[in-house]
Amino acid sequence: MLLCAGATAAVGGSLVGLLSQASAVTSSPDRRPTAGGAQATAHSAQRTGTAQPTARTAQPTAGAAHEYVPPSQNLYLGDSGAAVLSVQARLAQLGYYPGPVDGKYSADLEEAVWAFKEVQGLPLLRGSSLIGPAMRQDLVNPKPPPALVPKGGPNRIEVNQSIQVLVLYRNNQPYVILHVSTGGRYYYCSNGCSYAITPDGNYKALSYLQGTITVPLGFMKNPVFFIGRTYAIHGGEPVPWYPASHGCVRIYDDAVNWLHNDVTIGATNIYIRGTAP
Repeated sequence: MLLCAGATAAVGGSLVGLLSQASAVTSSPDRRPTAGGAQATAHSAQRTGTAQPTARTAQPTAGAAHEYVPPSQNLYLGDSGAAVLSVQARLAQLGYYPGPVDGKYSADLEEAVWAFKEVQGLPLLRGSSLIGPAMRQDLVNPKPPPALVPKGGPNRIEVNQSIQVLVLYRNNQPYVILHVSTGGRYYYCSNGCSYAITPDGNYKALSYLQGTITVPLGFMKNPVFFIGRTYAIHGGEPVPWYPASHGCVRIYDDAVNWLHNDVTIGATNIYIRGTAP
C-alpha cells in the first residue's frame, strides 16, 4: 500500500463532507500574471500581507530575453542583495515560483532554482543551490518546459517525472513551474509491501482537502487527489532535489498553500509522464 493510499483510512468518515465543500474550489481568475510568471509575488504578498515588488518593478529590463542582464557573481543559499533580487524577479517572470521577491536566497528560491535547472537540463550536482555561470547564462535565453500533452486541454497540469517538474498551464501557456518529488522507486513496507512509484497516466483533479491530513506514513498538506482517495499532489516536507515520495507528487509547502486555488475540481486534467531518475 502506498503512502497516498493510506489517506483513506486516516481521513475516514469526515471525508464525505469535506469533499462536498471541495467541489466548489475553482481557478481564481485574478491570479493571472502581470509579467510572465509574476504571479509569484502576488502569492507572496497575499500570504504575508505585505506588498512585494513585481518582477517587472524589480527588473525593469527583463521584458525581452536579450535585455536581461544576469548577475556576474555566483550566488548561494543564504545570500542576499540586488543580485539575488534580480534572479528572483527573472525566475518569477519566466513562471517559476521563487517565493517573495525580496533579495533573500531562501528555500523558496532554491526550489525555483532546482526547477529551472531541471527544465534547462543543467545538473543539480547532488542538490546544489549554486546559481553559477551556466544557470546565469540560461536565464538570458531559457528553454521552455517541454509540453507533454500539447492537446491535453488549455488549462491543465503536467508532471514530468523524468525531470521532476510540474507545469500548470493556462490557455496552453506555462503559468507556474514547480520542482516536485515523485515516487522514489524504493521498496518499503507498511500494512503490506510495495515499491514507491508514481503511476503514469491521464487523470483529473477529483477532490481537495484543506489542511494537514495525517496518514500512516506521514502527512499530506492541502492534497489535490487525482486517483480516488489515494494519490495526490500535496505538500509534505522534505521535498528534496531527487524523487523521494511514496507515490504522490510532493511539492514545497509554501507553494501548496496556493496551488489548489488554481485547480478546478472535476475539470482540471492532470497528466503524469516519464520515469523518476
